[in-house]
Amino acid sequence: MTWSIIARDPPTGQIGIAIATRFFAVGSLVPHIAPMLGGVATQALVNPYYGIDGVKLLREGKSSHEIIATLIAADDGRESRQLHIMDASGRIAAYTGSECVDWCGHVEGAGFSIAGNMLAGRQVLDDTARAFAANDKLPFAQRLIAAMKAGEAAGGDKRGKQSAALLIHGEEEWPNLDLRVDDHADPLAELARLEQVSRERWVHFRPFLPTRKNPAGVSDRAIIDASVQAAIASQS
Repeated sequence: MTWSIIARDPPTGQIGIAIATRFFAVGSLVPHIAPMLGGVATQALVNPYYGIDGVKLLREGKSSHEIIATLIAADDGRESRQLHIMDASGRIAAYTGSECVDWCGHVEGAGFSIAGNMLAGRQVLDDTARAFAANDKLPFAQRLIAAMKAGEAAGGDKRGKQSAALLIHGEEEWPNLDLRVDDHADPLAELARLEQVSRERWVHFRPFLPTRKNPAGVSDRAIIDASVQAAIASQS
């Protein structure tokens, strides 16, 4: 009922997942990221523990193929699941159960993995892949959304549209960007709007938050406000 892309941004090492579907609140269950280690997308008749346990296994150093084998072995409902994983080294593994609804499958390329089910056809994934590869000059978040829009133009989820999400992590346990459109007539367009809004203030404020290397972050509001205003002015 979904298609998703997991990708790594080579300049920054960020890992991102974008998803769209004709189902409510897809961002609440599908995307899972272990910062700087990899991403997991669990979909079709979704098993949320594939994401939760998959991230734990990434942190334990397991390979993508080992993780999938472990997860599906413990699940009697595996034939109704779809799962794909990419680690920070670009190693990819995917699983599509025999009971997933057509069209369903997986494609991959340099630094990205795309999987989907209940789609209008394979072209959805192929066009998503082509758009991601072609837009390597775009900022990472915009590149992921552009790829998903190309898949939607090829037919997307054959039942229609309802929700979309974008999750990006850098080095920290908290996300660089976590956008969800849970119920909307045009969710990818709304996701693109929210990403644009994030560039108004959020991306300029984010560097001042606490990190593992700087546990206090920056708490001087005058410094924060001056820097945010300067960044905004430089975009004008």
